[in-house]
Amino acid sequence: MVAPLEGIRVVEVANWMAGPGAAALMADMGAEVVKVEPLRGDAMRQATRQPAMPPGVAPLDASFQMDNRGKRGVAVALNRPEGTDLVRRLAARADVFVCNLMPGRQAKFRLDADTLLALNPRLVHATLTGYGLGGPDATRPGYDLTAFFGRGAVLHAMAEPDNPAPPRLRPAQGDHTAALALLASILAALRLVETTGKGQRLDVSLLSAAAWTMATDLAATLVDGQNPPQGGRRARPHALHGGFRCSDGRWLLLFMPEPHWWPRFCAAVQRPEWAEDPRFASYAGRAQNMAELTVLLDGVFATRTLEEWGRLFDAEGFIWGPGSTVAEFAADAQAEVDGLYPTIDHPEAGTFRTVASPIRISGADIAPRGPAPSVGQHTTGVLADLGLTAQELTALAADGIIGGPDLTDQPAG
Repeated sequence: MVAPLEGIRVVEVANWMAGPGAAALMADMGAEVVKVEPLRGDAMRQATRQPAMPPGVAPLDASFQMDNRGKRGVAVALNRPEGTDLVRRLAARADVFVCNLMPGRQAKFRLDADTLLALNPRLVHATLTGYGLGGPDATRPGYDLTAFFGRGAVLHAMAEPDNPAPPRLRPAQGDHTAALALLASILAALRLVETTGKGQRLDVSLLSAAAWTMATDLAATLVDGQNPPQGGRRARPHALHGGFRCSDGRWLLLFMPEPHWWPRFCAAVQRPEWAEDPRFASYAGRAQNMAELTVLLDGVFATRTLEEWGRLFDAEGFIWGPGSTVAEFAADAQAEVDGLYPTIDHPEAGTFRTVASPIRISGADIAPRGPAPSVGQHTTGVLADLGLTAQELTALAADGIIGGPDLTDQPAG
């Protein structure tokens, strides 16, 4: 099989998840990705839950491994002119430069699009920001929670009137959505470089990813200026749309909004009279009496386990799904068949499972290429490729400009 991005060189100066996540997906497709970190390492290292490992097995930073797999790691002090010069030299040889530095810091370090495109006119310069490169908030830092969930109204759309507190959000949902947008933009820009011979500037933000994620609600609000209703389960528009708790405490999720499902559902759950009940027979009647109907539906679903309802609904051809826990999804047989959890061999932690790229192309070699690098693991090799001698590398390390396990005494991250 052919790796779709084999031969593409990527330089990543990005931390946390969105920018690195896009670069990891490119590495899965065969791109050569060089991750540039500060000497202390990416702030994302050890920032999320560390999985419990068997006795005697080395710790594993599973989340960092996922977003940085298959890359070569270089540790460089960007606050030193000699350090940023090395990064510019790497960018001069690259096809793609991925960065999430604020615009002012890009300019300060001379890693902005103007500077790098002058060095490499065919470069794709891709910036990931919180709010975009223009406007009053271009200099405002943005993260998943603040720019995507908060400013992007995702929290508002999820809230219920009787529970205004934000739900406990899980990390990187906005980051990984933005990573896919960044990846798509990069791939399209590479095509433009092929056809025009000119480098491209990309600006993908967490806010733009939130707008696309919220597009169904936003499409109506942009026309009438009104917020979507926040009525909770008892004010939803469709009776067979939402979650219901079963007798074993598990949740079953339905999505059957079309009216023709209603009589079949009533017969299946042994409530045929509901199909003729004036309160519930029509779509409008069900919507008007949703609070009462929800109480009745909750009572029905509480009579059987999730497995029992699942068997019945499968036999009826209903559209349903379980409210899986994360551990259940990790052990899901269908996910295994779909190849969602490939394995990576780590030199210290051994073999572990991770999450596959969502990009699927028949006949293409798209898979993790190896573990994430330790801090500066490949500094010597990558910079030697630029022509630096061993003496120069030793001198740069002694001056605190570059780092790595074979250059300094700093521990691997």
